[in-house]
Amino acid sequence: MILHRAAWVLPIAAPPLRHGWVLADRGSVVQCGSGDAVPARRDGTPARIVDLGNAVILPGLVNAHTHLELSWMRGLVSPGGSMPAWASRLLALRRASAGDPAGPIGDAIREARAAGTSLVGEVTNTLAAYDLLADSQLGGAVFRELIGFGDEDPDPIVAHAETELDVLRPLPSLRPSIVPHAPYSVAPALLRAIGRAGAGHPMSVHVGESPEEIQFLRDGTGAWRELLEQLGAWNERWDPPACGPVEYLDRMGLVTSRLLAVHGTQLTDLELARLANAGATVVACPRSNRWTGAGTPPVERFYASGVRVAIGTDSLASVEDLNLFNELAIVRRLAPDVPAARLLDSATRTGAAALGFSAEFGTLEPGKRADLIGVRLPAGTEDVEEYLLSGIQPGEIAWLDAE
Repeated sequence: MILHRAAWVLPIAAPPLRHGWVLADRGSVVQCGSGDAVPARRDGTPARIVDLGNAVILPGLVNAHTHLELSWMRGLVSPGGSMPAWASRLLALRRASAGDPAGPIGDAIREARAAGTSLVGEVTNTLAAYDLLADSQLGGAVFRELIGFGDEDPDPIVAHAETELDVLRPLPSLRPSIVPHAPYSVAPALLRAIGRAGAGHPMSVHVGESPEEIQFLRDGTGAWRELLEQLGAWNERWDPPACGPVEYLDRMGLVTSRLLAVHGTQLTDLELARLANAGATVVACPRSNRWTGAGTPPVERFYASGVRVAIGTDSLASVEDLNLFNELAIVRRLAPDVPAARLLDSATRTGAAALGFSAEFGTLEPGKRADLIGVRLPAGTEDVEEYLLSGIQPGEIAWLDAE
């Protein structure tokens, strides 16, 4: 049993504790508190005490959307003026490659962990990161993403993906499932089949990411159609739904409390209200949106709508690093009037719940995993929550022993 003391403790589920402590035993949180009283073991002997001094203790962060398998593309796909143009460059690079090499994936996992991340929402076409995640200290949801705009029978496509997941090494820290890529890249029949196969699991979908997506769903024209035609993937039998992406996914049965609507850059207030009423989660990735030319997410409106909001970095093909604290700093600039506590909740509790890990991660409560980080504070820091939104770097972060 070990007791960590610090100038501050952020339980997330409760207000910050000045002169706080966290008691952990065999990897689980036993109790949080403040003051000089030190809980004893059941046999009456005192817990081992570690004093972090002028620091804050909080749960590890949750990166609700990334693509670790694309880590080898770091710096290779230049920022784009539009999402389809950027995606075209990425696809060309990927087609020219022999696969997703393990070295950069391993480096990215270590980078994310060093920056204070406990869980990831890994979106994958190749499952290249799975075994590396399994051998790491990161856990999370592994979303086997399907893409297919043809009119072929979707059931064999889904069955093949399910077979891929069945042979993975089973681990409680990694939870694989099947998801669709986006409304403009997955045919209606395949969307419905994925929804049936993924029932009961978190469902991550790129939604409302670019203006071109809105145009494509409205009338079937624009840059996304042109790219599908260039790739030989266009389906002449597809009829545009003449609606926005949220309504379209709702028609497919995917707008539920398990939906992670990733990006949401182009979503209207009515669409956000629809997601909020369903209990869905919007995942904001503003740095990636800027890089790909998709636009600036309306983060203030996300929070004002009442929808649950989580935070993601996206991949190293479209962002400088996997430091979620850096992502939070941009979110703070886009949402200056949202309380700091809500933004930190998005990067911890809400993200963990969206990925299906609310019972184990996201807050410092009895029985939760003691995956704790300590962040060094400058002298005189009073608003510790606001400081954590300033862009914390790995050198200021330490993982705490919980045994």
